[in-house]
Amino acid sequence: MRKSILLVVCVTFLFFSCKKHDTEQETVDVVMVGGGIMSVTLANLLNELDPSLSMVIYERLDNVGLESSAALNNAGTGHAALCELNYTPELSDGTIDIKKAISVNESFELSRQFWSYLVKNKEIENPKTFINPVAHMSFVTGESNSEFLKKRYEALIKNPLFTGMQFSENREEIQKWVPLIIDGRNENQKIAATRIETGTDVNFGALTKELAKRITKFDNKDILFRHEVVNFKRNDDKTWKVFVKDLQTNKVSSINAKFLFIGAGGATLPLLEKTKIPEARGYGGFPVSGEWLVCNNPEIIKKHAAKVYGKAAVGSPPMSVPHLDTRIIDGKKELIFGPFAGWSSKFLKNGSWVDLPESVNFYNVRAMLEAGLENMALTEYLVGQVLMTPEQRLEALKQYMPEAEMKDWDLRIAGQRVQIIKLDDTTSKGILQFGTEVVSSQDGSVAALLGASPGASTSVSIMVKLIEKCFADQIKTPQWQAKMKEMIPSYGINLLSDLQLTNQIRKETSENLGLVYKEIDIEKFKK
Repeated sequence: MRKSILLVVCVTFLFFSCKKHDTEQETVDVVMVGGGIMSVTLANLLNELDPSLSMVIYERLDNVGLESSAALNNAGTGHAALCELNYTPELSDGTIDIKKAISVNESFELSRQFWSYLVKNKEIENPKTFINPVAHMSFVTGESNSEFLKKRYEALIKNPLFTGMQFSENREEIQKWVPLIIDGRNENQKIAATRIETGTDVNFGALTKELAKRITKFDNKDILFRHEVVNFKRNDDKTWKVFVKDLQTNKVSSINAKFLFIGAGGATLPLLEKTKIPEARGYGGFPVSGEWLVCNNPEIIKKHAAKVYGKAAVGSPPMSVPHLDTRIIDGKKELIFGPFAGWSSKFLKNGSWVDLPESVNFYNVRAMLEAGLENMALTEYLVGQVLMTPEQRLEALKQYMPEAEMKDWDLRIAGQRVQIIKLDDTTSKGILQFGTEVVSSQDGSVAALLGASPGASTSVSIMVKLIEKCFADQIKTPQWQAKMKEMIPSYGINLLSDLQLTNQIRKETSENLGLVYKEIDIEKFKK
């Protein structure tokens, strides 16, 4: 009897000792879900601000940057609103609204500054592995579109941030810029184009790998592959218990996190709902997939050196703006056209067909139904895209490259995006929202990133805002403020308010990253 009691006491003691030990050993400062550009950007920013922070990134695939951040899964343009016409809508009075373009341009500048900081400090050896100079162009046909593009140019060129932009309706000049677009084109067709040399091509998959490689050099930082986060629970001490499934063993374990970031692309929405924070209620998602035509003819690829964006079809999502696009992928020049939109109920390229139906719940069903009814044009557009034949895709390409032949192009699957659906704050009606949005708890202990383009290009700006909200006390300290200014010299400063500083920053980042620099004529903008 005594032996039995002693055994029970020992087992009980060991149980509680181990439980206490597990809690102590498995509590980290930061847990990040998803090994994409957002998580590794946040990890590197936080590491610079406070190297003592312990972090774990969980990725369900075999490496980082394989979903939305991967080269052909992502548009690849360093989105600075230099060529994307959807950032400069024409208003009812005929004027061009450039507010969004200015905001996107300033956000991309923050990304450039942080990448430049890492290159300057030898944290990234060769910037050409992920960023290269490529001219950005807009190209349109027809009288009304040409008039729109000219008005857009006239509005942007008055802003210092768009210094160096050129406009032309001259066929010979445009042919010098992009011969593939003019060769074989009807001479009577009205055309117009803008061009700016300071544009960039960014391989976000390669950048994600560079940032991940750097962060794992530190003892208190780790990235675990083939690990899928499956649930969350709020602990009594306000930390988060994160349940993680090892996909190799199917064993589920848990870890405690003081701060939780969900940056899992399309998988973010269902994971955010599992946190049960009030702020997550009402959000839904609409998945949109894509396809590229990828050129397989080296001679054709050599003839083109620009990212040429056109106007999106009526009802199409911003991510479907067509472009004939020079890319530098793993050191090799490529040429792609698209994307052609598709539809899948998956929230990730490597997701499940039941992702969409499983995401519908009591809190978001109304918003999703209302958004669906309001966006019938988008549904019709997607159906048309899904049903396109190879010949129809070729005809779409010929609008940009009249002499294109099917034998020179291969069809490749692009990434999966999930557009935000939510109730509009002003009308209380369900809307389909393009762009990105950070959803965070009131206490700042958990944050999630929803949405798509221009997310990757503005990753630094988005993560800086997240830090300001979720690490509100720390960011106010002199130490964090000084470090932010070191990493991002324009932090807290409007670029348009100090053109001398803007010139200085752009010159330094261009030199460090190997990009084209155009000096702003400060005297011109003083008038």
